[in-house]
Amino acid sequence: MSRYDRAITVFSPDGHLFQVEYAMNAVKRGTTVVGIKGENVVVLGVEKKATPKLQDTRTLRKIVQIDDHIFLAFAGLSADARVLINRARVECQSYRLTFDERPSVMYITKWIASKQQSYTQSGGVRPYGITTFIVGFEDGEPKLYETDPAGTYSEWVANSCGRHGEPVKKFLVQKYPGVKEDEDDKDESSSETDEEEEDVEPLDEDGAVKLAVQALLDVVESPKNIEIAIVHQEQPLLYLEQEEIEAIVTQIEAEQAAEKEQ
Repeated sequence: MSRYDRAITVFSPDGHLFQVEYAMNAVKRGTTVVGIKGENVVVLGVEKKATPKLQDTRTLRKIVQIDDHIFLAFAGLSADARVLINRARVECQSYRLTFDERPSVMYITKWIASKQQSYTQSGGVRPYGITTFIVGFEDGEPKLYETDPAGTYSEWVANSCGRHGEPVKKFLVQKYPGVKEDEDDKDESSSETDEEEEDVEPLDEDGAVKLAVQALLDVVESPKNIEIAIVHQEQPLLYLEQEEIEAIVTQIEAEQAAEKEQ
């Protein structure tokens, strides 16, 4: 392996690019991020790390604004994310100057994915060690996209990444209305997948927020380590206050206690 992980442009005999896989491992060491698409809203939830008392927590945001209608959450290396986010913001402004209209969520998703992919096949560089969730609205419909260090992108109804990404993703499969529990384990054709997507029931805002909090609750030390942001159409990003999150946690715990009594 050591002969093939020194250069980003060299494949191993079995077809691996080890530097890209190492970048994905960096994502798995990052804090957990959850994205959930509702009926007319997108909810982003992140696991907050404990910070020194003298540190300004506003400088450690995992949920940021790309344009006035596009937002991004990430897991992985914060320094890499800062560079890629700044480049995406410049691209949004450049698009506006060129076409006299704002870019779509899909366009920025493709641009970020292309930028990540370009850093997997050039000498003297390394892949971006981040996975991003890019959210916003297109034609009145909420959108949730994911890009990864390899440069691939995809659209999701609900997704998770980071340190506890896999167990949280399994939890979302179990809890999201209309999604079958063993969906990820089946080798389905595209037509069958399309049929199942039609059965997915979009959550309302309260349901999406509750599911995001519930998904993060099992992987954080306390509710104080949960940050929730809500994306509405043509509205500023809305962060939930800590009191609101704790109220939702209390409701979830009460429901779980009632289920155990039954």
